[in-house]
Amino acid sequence: MDTRTDLRPAAEAHLRRLVGREDAVLRDDQWAAIEALVADHRRALVVQRTGWGKSAVYFVATLLLRAQGSGPTVIISPLLALMRNQIGAAERAGIRAVTINSTNIDQWEPIQAQIQAGEVDVLLVSPERLNNPGFRDEVLPRLAATCGLLVVDEAHCISDWGHDFRPDYRRIRTLLGELPDGIPVLATTATANQRVTDDVAVQLGRDVLVQRGSLDRESLRLGVVRLKTPQQRLAWLADHLAEQPGSGIVYCLTVAATQEVADYLRSRGHEVAAYSGQTETTERQALEQDLLDGKVKALVATSALGMGFDASLGFVVNLGAPSSPVAYYQQVGRAGRGTDDATVVLLPAIEDRDIWAYFASLSFPREQLVRDTLAVLADQGPLSTAVLETHVELTRTRLEAMLKVLDVDGAVRRVKGGWEATGREWTYDAERYQRVTEAREREQQAMLDYLDTGGCRMRYLRDQLDDPSAEDCGRCDNCGGLTLTTDVSAASVEAAGERLSRPGVVIEPRKMWPTGLANLGLDLKGRISDPAEEGRAVARLTDLGHGQALRELFREPVDQPVPPALAQAVMTVMKDWSGSWSGRPEAVVHVDSVTRPTLVRDLAEGIARVMQVPLLGSFAVVDPDVAPGRGQANSAQRVAAVRRRAALDPAVAEQLPTGPVLLVDDLVVTGWTLTLAAQALKQAGATAVLPLTLAVNA
Repeated sequence: MDTRTDLRPAAEAHLRRLVGREDAVLRDDQWAAIEALVADHRRALVVQRTGWGKSAVYFVATLLLRAQGSGPTVIISPLLALMRNQIGAAERAGIRAVTINSTNIDQWEPIQAQIQAGEVDVLLVSPERLNNPGFRDEVLPRLAATCGLLVVDEAHCISDWGHDFRPDYRRIRTLLGELPDGIPVLATTATANQRVTDDVAVQLGRDVLVQRGSLDRESLRLGVVRLKTPQQRLAWLADHLAEQPGSGIVYCLTVAATQEVADYLRSRGHEVAAYSGQTETTERQALEQDLLDGKVKALVATSALGMGFDASLGFVVNLGAPSSPVAYYQQVGRAGRGTDDATVVLLPAIEDRDIWAYFASLSFPREQLVRDTLAVLADQGPLSTAVLETHVELTRTRLEAMLKVLDVDGAVRRVKGGWEATGREWTYDAERYQRVTEAREREQQAMLDYLDTGGCRMRYLRDQLDDPSAEDCGRCDNCGGLTLTTDVSAASVEAAGERLSRPGVVIEPRKMWPTGLANLGLDLKGRISDPAEEGRAVARLTDLGHGQALRELFREPVDQPVPPALAQAVMTVMKDWSGSWSGRPEAVVHVDSVTRPTLVRDLAEGIARVMQVPLLGSFAVVDPDVAPGRGQANSAQRVAAVRRRAALDPAVAEQLPTGPVLLVDDLVVTGWTLTLAAQALKQAGATAVLPLTLAVNA
């Protein structure tokens, strides 16, 4: 085809095959993006609402470019569920699409052979692949040299101003610089305000077509239901879930909440299932398909659930508010894509702010920790993450995220088996990190303002995204287009109360020592030979029921005895748990506490009194110079700190019966204190050690 006049009819023929409708035509804004890519070989940033048809743009552009003899399209996408939907849609249009991600490692080699043979039109890759040494050094250069179109989906992730910034996405800047001249690039997102849009456009380079459309979602009716207690919020779900149109998603802020809420709703007769990043891949795929097919009323999910363009959902309910209006807009955008009318309900809670604070604590580390990491790598050469964390007091998650940023900045390099320092000078951009932190705080306040606004809710969200055409929607609860009741039945509240007041969380015993303890002078490795038994806690700190009372208890700086309601919950846990004991505990030992000695001692004494067994003493502090929380950032550091800080009281060893022992503490953070205390007790003669705590920090 020689002219632009010929190009548009060909593009619309491809569109009709893609969507399966003979009357389908491209809108002018879609065509403008396709023309920029195919005819002008430009770079384009498309900021358009969910359901606008961004995927149609890059699939149609792919078919046109392939017809011109261009190489395959490479799509970088963070959502595995979206990848699967995109592949299905591509195949319907005759596009040969494959994916390389963490779930199909066994298929990487044959896929690469297909690419080299010219048998692939579209390759979808997760951003994490860009930092895999083998993919980065062997596959990526060939793709950069031969691809016909590069697509960056969810492009707001490139910008650290975006609500979902991912370090792996920053490597895309390097990839863009390595592309041959004339390779078109398309970046797409539905959730970028003007600052993020400008940031991404700068990273794409010069002569970028920036297309921002209206972010109104004409099918969505937004509303907020304010209820005081977790019991009332769960009861509202039980009473009103069936009233929601079609199938949908109930979003929760934590993995624990998805399991708790799904279990409760099933007990009330609703067909639901829990879904999170911890759900096995095959189960996730099956659950996604069940949702799409309407076989379940809802998936109770974390933000790990991101549906693709084939989703047709009638509602989204958020049990707890995300930390920013932009993140909320993205989640509610899962509804109303294939229907004219969808309901969106937010049930906020006071504890949302505690969860926001936890995730905020995972921000970029302070400068000294970064310098320490670089110094260790410079001194000792390539190290695995597991070994490196024995030298740096950071959690595995934060350490890996930091290393990815340093990798993109050129200070370290990922190699097979670990990381190495490059020797390049690196500057800690404290000003930028502070600006991002302040931006996150403003976003949290904006989310709180959304809850309280008396104006149009859709307009509020669009304003937060700097949509210049924002106007009142006429559909939300404040505009009068949606009426949401706060009524809940007494029976549902009672049932929710019973479910939430039922205490008991399993404490899984540690089974393997952390890697690299020899670097810290400890001769511990491999499987733990003297492990604790499976333990119990009253609740997780993030739980909806007893979690609230526990959060208040541990937030309070004053040491105190166990509150009566929690003491009763402990007794309930003990009663439920006792049926699985191999033998009844013959004594109680507690973990010595400097911060809450009254709380821990009172808990241990109360249990010993009720069980009518002796309280022998403690796993005692022997080196008070080691701070109570020292080393909690990662397992190796924590094991070393606990070994220096505490030891079994000799008086305990002298009195210890040769039978099961109950080991009592207030809070499980890493589990290593209980592990080392159990080891000491078993080496002293206990046949089994049963840990019991008030809370698990999760």
